[in-house]
Amino acid sequence: MKKKESLFKANGKNYLLPFVLVTLCFALWGFANDVTNPMVKAFSKIFRMSVTDGTLVQVAFYGGYFCMAFPAAIFIKRFSYKAGILVGLGLYATGALLFLPASAIGQYYPFLAAYFIMTCGLSFLETSANPYILTLGSEQTATRRLNFAQAFNPIGSLAGMWVAMNFIQAKLHPMDSAQRALLPQEEFEAVKASDLSVLIAPYLWIGLVIVCVFVLILVTKMPKGEENGGEIHFLASLKRIFSIKHYSTGVIAQFFYVGAQIMCWTFIIQYGTRVFMDGGMPEQEAEVLSQKYNIIAMVIFCCSRFICTYLLKYINPGKLLAILATAGMLFVCGVIGFRDIKGLYCLVAVSAAMSLMFPTIYALALKGLGDDAKFGAAGLVMAILGGSVLPPVQAAIIDKGTILGWPAVNISFILPLICFAVVCIYGVICSRKQRG
Repeated sequence: MKKKESLFKANGKNYLLPFVLVTLCFALWGFANDVTNPMVKAFSKIFRMSVTDGTLVQVAFYGGYFCMAFPAAIFIKRFSYKAGILVGLGLYATGALLFLPASAIGQYYPFLAAYFIMTCGLSFLETSANPYILTLGSEQTATRRLNFAQAFNPIGSLAGMWVAMNFIQAKLHPMDSAQRALLPQEEFEAVKASDLSVLIAPYLWIGLVIVCVFVLILVTKMPKGEENGGEIHFLASLKRIFSIKHYSTGVIAQFFYVGAQIMCWTFIIQYGTRVFMDGGMPEQEAEVLSQKYNIIAMVIFCCSRFICTYLLKYINPGKLLAILATAGMLFVCGVIGFRDIKGLYCLVAVSAAMSLMFPTIYALALKGLGDDAKFGAAGLVMAILGGSVLPPVQAAIIDKGTILGWPAVNISFILPLICFAVVCIYGVICSRKQRG
């Protein structure tokens, strides 16, 4: 009888404590991602901007991931995963605490700078933590271990959504966008200052929490792994890893998956608000109710992550990825086709299909890369740029209001449909390779 492999033990060593501490970081960057998604709508109202201008939040947020991924990989290669995590936490805390001076300035762009700095930290965290988790146990259980760690990411996301709904959206001035547009400048500035003081509070609190986690990891002894030392041949490493088909196509799949995820979670607010306002509900009430549906979607995502992680014991990862992507495409067709609450139900259901995609693409792409996994991880984190590039395109479609008599917000979900098709193709490719 085959001996069952432990998730946290290898070569006589127990990695449970470092696994727990690193997994805590997964929850923390989940919080940052999902306390921020509703801010596209919030900033649009506070500064009287279009949805397209509001998505500059996502451009700054995910742009930080793109810019810092390879510098993070070089840093980790030279020093250690622990050092990379500490730098990430430091930048995360700095960006969050910069919301205080940004609020005092009262302009939009200082907030974008704070988001960018914060996500430079998140880029360090993800570039460090994901491959580090893969090393904290045997190679045979690496994909399951990463999926298990990633399962705590949506728990942080749920906390971020709950905080956004109860401590930001519900406490902003109830005046809707149309009324704000008519305010004289002096009254507008007073409402804006009040709303900004509400918006920054959660970021200041999470900044202080991150400082505490930084100190905890700093004083804890962590296994070094095999990540540090040796010469760095950056261009040669890049050429080598991108010549590997399952890696290069994995980066493409990850770009489109992250784009789909951010679009589905960001614009559920716009989609739900349209549905509920069509039924006569006031704008702020419709926004808060839409965020409740967003939280339900994240609960489903979290539960599905645990279920799918269990299914990986019996189903080929590539095959399961293709099945989930196909389900995602079917749900998105409902989002596009229905104009009432049924479309919102379909949009919530998409989260069940997305649950396993990020860590599975990540693990499949890095499989067999060995020491090149450090730079490979950076490429996959850079692929998070999809969350910066694709949402503004969708927002530009939404700003049109209607297209051929159909709500533009519905039509805009053609973009996630295309994204899931790309992920499905990658799953099929990997499934055939694993069978072969």
